[in-house]
Amino acid sequence: MIPYPEKPEASNQMPRVLIVEDEAIVALDIKSRLVALGYIVVGIASNGITAIEMALHLAPDLILMDIMLEGDLDGIDAAKAISGDCSIPVIYITAYADNETLKRAKITEPFGYIIKPFEDRELNLTIEIALYKHKTECSLKENRRWLKTTFESIGDAVITTDQNGIIKSVNKTASLMLESSPEDLFAKNFSEEINMVDSSTFKPISLLTNFRSEPEKTLLIENIALKTKTKTIPVSVNISKIQDKNIIMGTVIIFRDISQIKESEVALKNSLKRLRRTFDETVAALATMSEKRDPYTSGHQQRVAELASRIAAKLHLPVEKIHCIKIAGILHDVGKISIPAEILSKPTRLTDLEMSLVKTHPEIGYEILKGISFPWPVADIVRQHHERLDGTGYPDGLSEKLILPESKIIAVADVVEAMSSHRPYRPALGFGKAIAEIVKGRGIIYDADVVDACIDIIENETFSFGQ
Repeated sequence: MIPYPEKPEASNQMPRVLIVEDEAIVALDIKSRLVALGYIVVGIASNGITAIEMALHLAPDLILMDIMLEGDLDGIDAAKAISGDCSIPVIYITAYADNETLKRAKITEPFGYIIKPFEDRELNLTIEIALYKHKTECSLKENRRWLKTTFESIGDAVITTDQNGIIKSVNKTASLMLESSPEDLFAKNFSEEINMVDSSTFKPISLLTNFRSEPEKTLLIENIALKTKTKTIPVSVNISKIQDKNIIMGTVIIFRDISQIKESEVALKNSLKRLRRTFDETVAALATMSEKRDPYTSGHQQRVAELASRIAAKLHLPVEKIHCIKIAGILHDVGKISIPAEILSKPTRLTDLEMSLVKTHPEIGYEILKGISFPWPVADIVRQHHERLDGTGYPDGLSEKLILPESKIIAVADVVEAMSSHRPYRPALGFGKAIAEIVKGRGIIYDADVVDACIDIIENETFSFGQ
């Protein structure tokens, strides 16, 4: 057995990635990219056997798997073996994308494909999507287990057979489910009386015949259906062997009607979709409402949210925090709804009194948003988006350590968007002057890391608003 490093204790560290690549130079290149993106590389495997061993021992959060590997097992075979023993999302990396290879790969249900050569941004995006998808699927599976536990008190259908598959006993629930009396089922052949089918294809399944060939003493099948005289019932089936030493005396088959579980899963998914849609629509409505007061800056909040999200991603913030910054960016000027429209659209320089009124919008935005149960401190972020590191900002004159990181990001994005866009009192100044402004304030009034990330996005990623 190859000695591998021990799996660390669970923590809030960045995702741990296992690289499976038989070309050493390519593997090291991928490792350096991952480390630069902030991921932890737990190891590199050059063949399928080593990949399986390392996956089982290290339990990484994600595996980057080259399809074409040296040895008897290619990447698809290795992924299939790993998925049979543990739940680890796999992303295939390959220079080959022929239909036959993709067809084989689909069977293993990978969480993504990356075609060589690839960019760091593509790698980062694919990994984040895979991790989010895996997290969501795990959450749904967890919900399903809870739902099953809830329905345990309903009662299960239990059937026992002898070693030849002849029915020996049937409980009341099974009788009701099968729409036959226990007397009618007794001494009958299970495979002939109990019509089990694949829930997707409805092809017949020889339940006991398949189970007898398995080495396991128990078998749980969740995705199967039971056809009765009048209907087809989705069920989960638990089969256990009754053994005396090494001799199989019979089997116990337990059916559980999971119709309500299936319906609950669909209802849960639909409910989550509706909730997310309502949330997004509410945020958009609030933003639109405030921008109606100032048609000259229509779209400003969306553009700030766009740039702020890109900056957050460049800083390798978690996906949830990026989403938080996007929402706060969309709503950061919602407080301007209380500012008179003639001030917002005034084509000349504002008076001191008018400016003092404009400076109240972060506090008003906070008052509007603080009563909404966001999963993030959106109201506080909005209140602080005009604060500056040296304490010269408003409304509270906070210094660097007291300003939320999300507010520091939105502050830079807000300045850049405002200076590069048209205003009633001046034409657009462009990215050049906007960059000069944030460079001048770098580390003094604007966070240095945020400024650097923003400049990198604009200059090296050919960023423009609306892309």
